[in-house]
Amino acid sequence: MDSIFHEKQEGSLCAQHCLNNLLQGEYFTPVDLSSIAHQLDEEERMRMAEGGMASEEYRTFLQQPSGNMDDSGFFSIQVISNALRVWGLELILFNSREYQSLMINPINEKAFICNYKEHWFTIRKLGQQFIKTRFYKISKRTDIFTVIFAILYLVNLVK
Repeated sequence: MDSIFHEKQEGSLCAQHCLNNLLQGEYFTPVDLSSIAHQLDEEERMRMAEGGMASEEYRTFLQQPSGNMDDSGFFSIQVISNALRVWGLELILFNSREYQSLMINPINEKAFICNYKEHWFTIRKLGQQFIKTRFYKISKRTDIFTVIFAILYLVNLVK
């Protein structure tokens, strides 16, 4: 790979940039992710309606804003997970029982999607190193980690 793909973040669209960095290309737009979020919202609405459309819970649910996206452009983990499925990729939470039961060795993984203080970013393996691209409104930055440092970084991020 001659270069590392990374986009400058606009607004709070870190989920879009996180996914595109993972895939190393411009594959997702805000419209794509909004469409996934709306689909998830509709599925949630239908599940809530099963309990009765006249129920207090259902009426309260309808008054709530989307849990899958907000007006700033922030998207939920569910949106990211569904977007990855389009590519045949599965998101497994690092601190989940499923991850631990699979006894996955982080060194063998190709990428991690992280969230720190409501900001999504990717740590991706390229060759024998991991890269983390970060986006700010005024600059973009790429950090290159050794495998061991990347694992230590992830462990500390989870704490």
